[in-house]
Amino acid sequence: MNWSVDFAPFLPPEFFWIGGALALALIALMFIRKTRGAPLRALAVLAILAALANPTLREEQRDSLANVAIVVMDESTSQALETRPEQTRAIRQDLETKLGKLPNLDVKWITVKSRSDGKSDGTRLFQELNAALADTPPDRIAGVIMVTDGQVHDVPENAAALGFEAPVHALLTGRPDEFDRRIEIITAPRYGIVGQSRPIELRVVQAGKTDDKDKTVTLKVRREGQPDETRRTVIGRTETFDLAFPHAGTNILEVELEPAPGELTQANNRAVVAAEGVRENLRVLLVSGEPHAGERTWRNLLKSDAAVDLVHFTILRPPEKQDGTPINQLSLIAFPTRELFSEKINDFDLIIFDRYQHRGILQLGYYDNIARYVTEHGGAVLIAAGDDYAGNVSLYRTPLSPIIPARPTGRVVEEPFKASTTDDGIKHPVTRDLPGLKGKDGQPSWGRWLRQVEVQPTSGNVIMKGAGNEPLLILDRKGEGRVALLASDQAWLWARGYEGGGPHTDLLRRLSHWLMKEPDLEDERLIATATGLNLSLERRSMGENIAPVELKTPGGETREVTLEPAGPGVWRTTLEVKMPGLYKAETEAAPPAGKLTAVAHAGAEDVREMSEVTATDKKLAPIIEATGGGAFWTKSSGLLASAEPDAVNLPRISMMSNARVLAGSSWLGLKDREAYVTHGVKLTPMFTGLIALAALLALLSLAWWREGR
Repeated sequence: MNWSVDFAPFLPPEFFWIGGALALALIALMFIRKTRGAPLRALAVLAILAALANPTLREEQRDSLANVAIVVMDESTSQALETRPEQTRAIRQDLETKLGKLPNLDVKWITVKSRSDGKSDGTRLFQELNAALADTPPDRIAGVIMVTDGQVHDVPENAAALGFEAPVHALLTGRPDEFDRRIEIITAPRYGIVGQSRPIELRVVQAGKTDDKDKTVTLKVRREGQPDETRRTVIGRTETFDLAFPHAGTNILEVELEPAPGELTQANNRAVVAAEGVRENLRVLLVSGEPHAGERTWRNLLKSDAAVDLVHFTILRPPEKQDGTPINQLSLIAFPTRELFSEKINDFDLIIFDRYQHRGILQLGYYDNIARYVTEHGGAVLIAAGDDYAGNVSLYRTPLSPIIPARPTGRVVEEPFKASTTDDGIKHPVTRDLPGLKGKDGQPSWGRWLRQVEVQPTSGNVIMKGAGNEPLLILDRKGEGRVALLASDQAWLWARGYEGGGPHTDLLRRLSHWLMKEPDLEDERLIATATGLNLSLERRSMGENIAPVELKTPGGETREVTLEPAGPGVWRTTLEVKMPGLYKAETEAAPPAGKLTAVAHAGAEDVREMSEVTATDKKLAPIIEATGGGAFWTKSSGLLASAEPDAVNLPRISMMSNARVLAGSSWLGLKDREAYVTHGVKLTPMFTGLIALAALLALLSLAWWREGR
């Protein structure tokens, strides 16, 4: 039960207070003038005011509500260092005991962990606290206790942002005398041009010690495919390294700092910079023979690719044609054969011969240049053949023949056929998963082509077949370069939508980029990727079986990994590794691919979480001070420090009602909110009706009686 007195005046408040003031003034005047019967008259006036005030006795039926203490347990990545896990468990056990002894107190436990994929943005204790407050009334919160190392990255700017009025306390793990060194990346590129390099700026930062801030330390630099580099530097000094981009895709540079005695952790002694290698615009030379319908298809495809610079020449009139046309009208510009095929041939990434016939325009020596451009300089040649390839003026009958993967039989098949993939084509990235590859009847849903040159493969992989299952598309590696032969000039039928068309853009673009060594289209490739501490390995191959992968860990150990089939030409596996750092995978591939390598950096990507790991009471200090809480080191240092990892010293915990300061040197307080819920209310008038009338008449009668004497 709870008793109180309420007033509900019969008069409006302003009239009641004016009347009360006049009555008090009248009473004061009577006492000043020493009027006979003044006390009794004063009592009578007060009785009238009491009756007008209408006092009511209020009786409430209440049930007390328990206070709520919220304990936030920080189990982020930095809390896993040194002996902090044991320390945290000991703190929780002690807290459970001490909080369990406090009457009328409910405890809500919140555990905050780093995301398993390593992509969290630091330690977000208050974010999780706000989520827990959604089902907790603010007027029942007695206080918040955070068990943390103090490295919190979402501390509110002021206490009002918390949404409750209660103290925030911190029980700090770790020790106040910790020190740590780390590598801080100042500037790093996100991409670079293949074949070039870009600078990286970094420095070594030390926290917790100031006496050796100018000390010299050693950095070890690892680059892909290069021996380790060692460099000496001074703590706090900015160093510049060059990140090379030897290939397209992800390029990685790792810098490792030598460990120091007594250092808190070596996990942040390693910094990895990953940047994407981007090719400059690829230069393609397209040489077309006699004009035909497919010429525009090639031109439109290559011109539409923003990554391609196209140089296109069309042979409008063969040299042997004699019709009296003046020389200066034979072409818009002269065909610069010497400049293109002798002086600047190595500037091109790909040369395409589209229905080109050898009619003396190119001297035989130029074909030798093209062959060397492929085998020695890593160039690429694509031959899109029509009936020209089957005759006496075929490119196969030039010094280019040693690098062409199929010889013509002299026969041209003139019949409709539907292109399809071979067993090798199902595995190869150029033709694997082409749109429309599997139609309703299990056959490609593409339109038919009408002509094909019959050829006999001499090397390479046949990835598409055509009329009579004869080879249609052949890919081959020659020395350092690549060659492709498309034994038909009918791809333009797909572009025109003949019989529904087909994926000409996908096929021809993939083909061109495979020839120009696009990493994503490699048929023999080893790929390593990491998400957190999960390392994934993928192997692509045209073979039936693959060799195991040798995986080298950051600690120098080597283990053998067997990959499982994951589809035609693809093998995969995922490993959970324990040590963060740079992992290098190697495996053997069939010639000419040789040894394949891949690197990936495994570990927490949360740079903010591991950038500062020494325990501190400074980050939480503003919010703790604003709420009247306190910060307490749970593990002493110096001579009094215990060698036991779970030895902790927690402050005494008390429940307090009206205190503004809720923490001391060895104690912390929780605020008793005295919250309750009301089930019923009973109102009883105290001075109305006959009681008030009788009291008023009695006092007036006494006043008259006193005056009459």
